Parts: sequence; C-alpha cells; structure tokens
Amino acid sequence: MRKMLVAAVSRVLSDVAQKPASRVLVASCNFSNDATFEIKKCDLYRLEEGPPVTTVLTREDGLKYYKMMQTVRRMELKADQLYKQKFIRGFCHLCDGQEACCVGIEAGINPTDHVITSYRAHGLCYTRGLTARSILAELTGRRGGCAKGKGGSMHMYSKNFYGGNGIVGAQGPLGAGIALACKYKGNNEVSLTLYGDGAANQGQIHEAFNMAALWKLPCVFICENNRYGMGTAVERAAASTDYYKRGNVIPGLRVDGMDVLCVREATKFATDYCRSGKGPILMELQTYRYHGHSMSDPGVSYRSREEIHDVRSKSDPIMLLKNKMVNNKLASIEELKEIDVEVRKEIEDAALFATSDPEPSLEEIGHHIYSDSPPFEVRGANQWIKFKSIS
Repeated sequence: MRKMLVAAVSRVLSDVAQKPASRVLVASCNFSNDATFEIKKCDLYRLEEGPPVTTVLTREDGLKYYKMMQTVRRMELKADQLYKQKFIRGFCHLCDGQEACCVGIEAGINPTDHVITSYRAHGLCYTRGLTARSILAELTGRRGGCAKGKGGSMHMYSKNFYGGNGIVGAQGPLGAGIALACKYKGNNEVSLTLYGDGAANQGQIHEAFNMAALWKLPCVFICENNRYGMGTAVERAAASTDYYKRGNVIPGLRVDGMDVLCVREATKFATDYCRSGKGPILMELQTYRYHGHSMSDPGVSYRSREEIHDVRSKSDPIMLLKNKMVNNKLASIEELKEIDVEVRKEIEDAALFATSDPEPSLEEIGHHIYSDSPPFEVRGANQWIKFKSIS
C-alpha cells in the first residue's frame, strides 16, 4: 500500500514538473471575470451627450483584444522585415502604434456592418477576418494572398470590407455610397469610412460629407489623426486641426485613439446614432504611427526619435491594455507572455508561407476582371507572346 501511495505521489509531481511553470501559475490564479474602467471623455461637436465615461471589460474580451493588437503589431513588424529583404515590393504603409483603432472599431460594430479605409489597411484587414497568412502572402504577391497576389498592400478585401484604397480620400465617396446602399436596403447596417488627417483636406471628403448629410446616410466618417500627413505635421497642413468639427452640419466627437476601450465605446455610440436614422456622424481618433508614412520614409526627418519614444513609453495601446488587465486581475503577466509567444509563432509561420507560396501564373493575370470570367487573350511583356486566360 505504501509503495502504491509513493508511486501515485511521484506521478503527480512528475506531471507538475513537466508543465511549464507559467501554465501552473496561470491555472492557480484567481482572476476576475470583469472590471469597470474610467475612460477619457470625448470632445463633442453638435451633440448634447456622448459616449459613456466608464465601461466594463470582461476577461474574455480583454484577452481577445490583447491578442488581436499583438498580432497586428507583430504582423507589421514582420512586413517591415520582409520589405527590407525585398520580398515585398512597391508601396507598403504600416499601422503599428494604431492598433487600438482597428481593434476598438471592430469591437464596437456588427460583423454585417461595412468598413472601407485608406492604404494603411493591414490592421483592419485582420480585424475584419483575414488571416495574417493571407495578408502577408498578399504583400509578397503570392497566390495564397487574400487578393490572389494581385492587389498588394493597398488593395486587400474581405467580406464587408472594401479594401484599402490607393488614391488619397477616394474611399470617402465610396463609403457614402455604401451607406446609401444600406439605407436603400433598410437592413439597419452602417458604413464606417476611414481616412487620415492628410486626406481630411481633400475636396471629395467634403463632397461625401455633404451628400451623406443631405440624404441622412448611416455613415460613420472616421479620421485617423496620427499627427502627420506623410512628412507634414497637422499644424503645418491644416488651418483647423479640430477634424471632428470638419463636417460642419454633421455632429462629431474626438476620441482617444490609443485606448481600445475608448475607441470601442465611441464606435458603439456612433453606430447607434446612425442606426437611429439621424444621419452621419464624424469621429476623430487621436492616434500615432511608429513607422514613417511608408517604408520609403524613415520617419525621423520631420519628428524626433525622442517624440516617438515618449509616445511608446506613455501611450502605447498594447501597454495600456496590458496594465489595465494585470492591475485589475483580469490576467497575469505570465499569461500575456504566453499569448506573445503564440502570436510570434503564428506570424513566423505566416511569413514562411508568404515567402514560399508560388506567385500567380501569367495565365491567371486576367482572372476576376469580369464577374462571369469569360476567357480572353492577354498580351505579355513581349508583344508577340499572348496568354490565354483560363478564368
């Protein structure tokens, strides 16, 4: 009997020893199911009341938001590396630093709502449902990419996501058109139309404001103000940097775009406003990008390294969420580190696929030009050689 007891104890101790120490610690923690947080009050324009100043974060949602933001961050850093290794060619605009915007927006809308944005689109691609593998493969021009390797950084699409758009401000009228379709169909869906602070000065944005206000379209116009339009600070480019007031007759709110909870609550408020039939609303998300405007921009000729470091150390969206969760017993440091390891592995696997998957063949160059895909001849680089479309 004594030998059997010793053997049983030995097996239990052996099982504990084989498990990672962090997992044992996580399992033994007594986490809270949720916590209530105060969030920064939004500045309002033509609104009597705005989003709440307190919100509840559940442990489940917190872990989900953290993983999503870490995935976007790691994906953008990997894209930086692949670009420098010349796996990615052409334009590439990264959004690391702005993770709270895309994750907070998705947390505040329905899957059936519609999103359209600018060329800084990778984060929204991921939150709208595309995998990191399909995004990185699209960046490297491979068949496994979300646009079959033919769209690249600026042209990625998924269900109810109408892509990044390469022309500055072009998504403004398109987003208003999507909102018109929502109103026409009467499906209670909303169009979220994102653009940058640089595009806010474009004429077509204001034309879209006018039509949306005139027809009371369910459109949330969202200005991601990351403080620089290309290499020009907002103060040098705009006579008024109150972008949330730019809609004139359209109500607006200015939101802390570095806090995922603040973005979530503001997005819920804005979409509820649109669904009530009151017409469009404008949101300005005050955020920051760590990279330059694009990969061709080092990002430190018009701003100091100290400025970037100051934002990273005080306002980083991932750090802010992490501190909230740990300090309120929604998660432990060890548990979040495990998520970090899991995300790194996912991104490494995605990068391996993106650099080994074959490129689309020349015969596929004409695919998806026409909806019914009729076969036709395509002239190659050599005008004497023609390829037959097999779509």
